Amino acid sequence: MKLHELRPAEGSNKRRKRVSRGIAAGQGKNAGKGVKGQKTRRQGEISPYFEGGQLPLVRRLPFKRGFVNIFKVHYAPVTLERLGGFAAGSAVDPDSLAEAGIIHSAGDAVVILGKGELDKPLTVRAHRFSASARAKILAAGGTVEEIGA
Repeated sequence: MKLHELRPAEGSNKRRKRVSRGIAAGQGKNAGKGVKGQKTRRQGEISPYFEGGQLPLVRRLPFKRGFVNIFKVHYAPVTLERLGGFAAGSAVDPDSLAEAGIIHSAGDAVVILGKGELDKPLTVRAHRFSASARAKILAAGGTVEEIGA
């Protein structure tokens, strides 16, 4: 076999359909696009968003796409059992929590949750405390300071 003898496999190359070349060609007159209307014109494609000039559904029903409250404060939760690694009498604040790798960054708002036990006195500074966490910290002889968010 030589290079000039190479041919594509039988049936792999289809001929292009030449539309609008007269009735005898089989795709004459309307070129297979039906009769008149928006889809027979030049581009022929309409985006799914377009509804013929009517206000589209996604604009009529914005609540269907959801609502994001821009004022919502996202708290990084920290449980009492995670505070067990701190030395007795030490101060626990967002900076020390970020250093210890318990929260992602010191800029996060922190909420202390009451899961677990605390057996040493700590000075805990956070943006929010659950009622059980506050009671357990005070019972262990520690102090609770709430940071203004």
